Amino acid sequence: MHIDVAFTPVETAPAPLGIVVDVIRATSTIAQALAAGYERVLCCAEIEEARALRAKLPSSLVGGERKAVRIEGFDVGASPREFLEARAETLILTTTNGTRTILTAAARCDVVLIGSLLNLSAVAGEARRAGGDVAIVCSGFKGAFALDDAYCAGRIVDALGGNGSDAAIAASVLAARWSSPLEGLNARTYGPPGLEADVEFCAQVDLLQTVPRLARMVGNAAEIVA
Repeated sequence: MHIDVAFTPVETAPAPLGIVVDVIRATSTIAQALAAGYERVLCCAEIEEARALRAKLPSSLVGGERKAVRIEGFDVGASPREFLEARAETLILTTTNGTRTILTAAARCDVVLIGSLLNLSAVAGEARRAGGDVAIVCSGFKGAFALDDAYCAGRIVDALGGNGSDAAIAASVLAARWSSPLEGLNARTYGPPGLEADVEFCAQVDLLQTVPRLARMVGNAAEIVA
């Protein structure tokens, strides 16, 4: 198994299997929502796409954020703590970085898994069982490198084993810099205040056994199921 890490979505190279990471908060939220009983998450790049899907699926819930703030008129935001129990069969989600990165990976990877610290071992185990090369795709922050995603990517690299690219080795070295996941996530310098409780939630390792994966495209949205 060869492992590569794309620290930003634009760096994503085609691969048999991609693992998307937006640890604060989209991929953590998707894993939590599916673990709580949502049957699927429809990931949209744009706000209007999410609103259009909500109109077609009246039994769904629409959630999302821009700059970490809930989108006006949406049912929920994008905090994983909002999805401790299912309130609908379908969650429609759009976020600043993560849902767009999932769509990028969907176009470039044969299989797409959704990774976070919450489901670290489960995702790594699924990727090992699949065999073949793996690309870990960090969502970053507005197209730039994000330390929290790189930390999570390094933890996934370590869990996978295999032969790493220079970027994968760098992610692993970076992850070893901090003694706890919370320290690793809090080392980032971007992002608004007020996310402390979410960061603590997202820093939990192996809380979930759920492995979200891309099932298909529904129009312009990526359908993610467990």
